[in-house]
Amino acid sequence: MTRLLIMGPPGAGKGTQAELVAKRFAVPSISTGDIFRSNIAAETDLGLRVKPYLGPGLYVPDELTNEVVRDRLTQADVAEGFLLDGYPRTLSQVDFLDKVLAEQGHELDHVIVLNVDVDEVVKRLHERALKEGREDDTPETIRSRQELYLEQTAPLIAVYRDRGLVFEVEGLGTVDEVQQRVADAIEQPPQPR
Repeated sequence: MTRLLIMGPPGAGKGTQAELVAKRFAVPSISTGDIFRSNIAAETDLGLRVKPYLGPGLYVPDELTNEVVRDRLTQADVAEGFLLDGYPRTLSQVDFLDKVLAEQGHELDHVIVLNVDVDEVVKRLHERALKEGREDDTPETIRSRQELYLEQTAPLIAVYRDRGLVFEVEGLGTVDEVQQRVADAIEQPPQPR
């Protein structure tokens, strides 16, 4: 069983690496951002509730995001493991995830942190916006997300580091090079807690 998180600033390549790692370990990749965007596109109740937050680059409130994650982690395909991308993003979400996993008799195995240069992040997000036509990747939104990441999400790394779960990986390089670094990190023996 493999229960993983992948973290790093927006544009660090988490989505790409999440899909590759999920395939390698035969677990589903769960992206809260993808769940939100697909619901917005389908104009579901959830999509209508999260759209006002995603447009200006704000985080969706914890209670709404937690509801989505709890539901997703109860589905049959995650019984043998998962890779979370984009969650948790706040300390209260860490607590919530711990609670949900404990209810299932599980805990996280690894937290992969992708480290990249800020200039590279801006470049990646610009390229992604052009390729995918993503309206939520304006320069203002990119700056806002970087600030939110530093303010709210980066402290989570310290929590997971204290638990011996963090493996930091250099996120610059080809997709294959980064994938190999991530796989090497995951296959290391667990850190003492």
